[in-house]
Amino acid sequence: MENQSIEKVFQKLLKTIKEYQPQADTELVKLAFEFAQKAHAGQKRMSGEDYIFHPLATAQTLADLRLSPTMIIAGLLHDVPEDTKMTLKDIEKDFGSEVAELVNGITKLGTIKYRGMERYIENLRKMFISMAEDLRVILIKFADRLHNLKTLYALPRNKQIRIASEVLEIYAPIANRLGMYEMKGQLEEEAFKYLYPKEYNWIKQIIEEQGKLKEKNLQKNIDFIKQLLKKEKIDFIEVKGRVKQLYSLYQKLIKYDKDINRVYDLVALRVIVKDIPTCYEVMGVVHKEMKPLKGRIKDFIAQPKPNGYTSLHTTVFTPEGEIVEVQIRTQEMDEESEYGIAAHWYYDEKGSIKPDKKMKWIKELTKWQKEVFENQKLLERLKIDVFQDRIFVFTPKGDVIDLPKESTPIDFAYHVHTEIGNKCVGALINNHIASLDTSLKSGDMIEILIDKNRKYPNQDWLKFAKTSVAKNKIRTILSKRTLFEKFLKK
Repeated sequence: MENQSIEKVFQKLLKTIKEYQPQADTELVKLAFEFAQKAHAGQKRMSGEDYIFHPLATAQTLADLRLSPTMIIAGLLHDVPEDTKMTLKDIEKDFGSEVAELVNGITKLGTIKYRGMERYIENLRKMFISMAEDLRVILIKFADRLHNLKTLYALPRNKQIRIASEVLEIYAPIANRLGMYEMKGQLEEEAFKYLYPKEYNWIKQIIEEQGKLKEKNLQKNIDFIKQLLKKEKIDFIEVKGRVKQLYSLYQKLIKYDKDINRVYDLVALRVIVKDIPTCYEVMGVVHKEMKPLKGRIKDFIAQPKPNGYTSLHTTVFTPEGEIVEVQIRTQEMDEESEYGIAAHWYYDEKGSIKPDKKMKWIKELTKWQKEVFENQKLLERLKIDVFQDRIFVFTPKGDVIDLPKESTPIDFAYHVHTEIGNKCVGALINNHIASLDTSLKSGDMIEILIDKNRKYPNQDWLKFAKTSVAKNKIRTILSKRTLFEKFLKK
């Protein structure tokens, strides 16, 4: 019975692959499944089920993300070198060097667990290096981690806390930076359950009470928007809705003193259309019939988020007086928002990808990792920079600069160039003079005023600089100045 069940799960995997890649050669996927099944024979997981279910679930998640057969094969084999007698050489012999390298990357990531800050930092460093070497490794790790979370009930409480913490502290923020909102949401949801059980149950109750009512109105609002668009003869692909995920709702409620009435996107409507001009046309039609809430219109098409997210958002009053968020986007934008960077592997047999400008921060990982290895404290600061919420601001020439939230003109200046930071004497934000400790907001245009004769930064800047880049550069130049002054006194 169990064998039949394993076969059923595997057939579902093959069916999923064929749906999005009909030309895919699934023979190698079958061989990888048989190889993994043989390698893990007799092994059981803590939940009591055959071990093979875990690599199968990992591979299924990768297939749901519509990733290449190469990655799915690596997903099926990811635990073989670590947990069985079979080696990486055996994998390379049967499945080639690319699959072996991916499996090796995943094995490396699993070697150090989240046990206290020191080891955690080392783990984070390894993750950065792996991501810089091959981004596909982190996607397979997400899939592996997601299934681990789903079977966390079988583990002792201390392990549940460790794994769930690791997910909320490391994996979910990385998924967010990669624009993989669906994956981020799933990881957070599962980890939230184990890390904060009381809060989880509290939020679940709120969703059940409010959600049923909202869902009832949801269909009414979907139908209303469909009628509007038909009346105006606007072609649309789909109008759908979703209720906010539990962990992101929890974070919002904490921000709003647990007042559910201040969360306007508990339910969001999503309108999918064929192209960008139609997105703006839809927004015009929606605003004509549904009054927009002041200050709640966000154009992420003209100004995408740093991780590449694009969409139009508006919060409106429905005819019944309810407040809902409406997201308007093309099919491509919708896929990007769901799959993030994984969407770039769609239709790509080889699975290779070069991060574009939107993913510039990934390229920087390679530069950082050497310094990080030498300086553990730098990594703690780096962790804050990389995983904080981001803002995007503009240079006077219109270049987009990606910074952590609450960055100041000093952070901006040092991001542009060390000399601009050192010679900085003031800043214009949106053409108005502003103090150097002002918190920047997304969409701000910043111009740094400099004094060519100035050589050194101000010590006081360290009190309000937010990024480790700015702080490190200020400290370095000030310590050089101190050494120079000591030398002159001799």
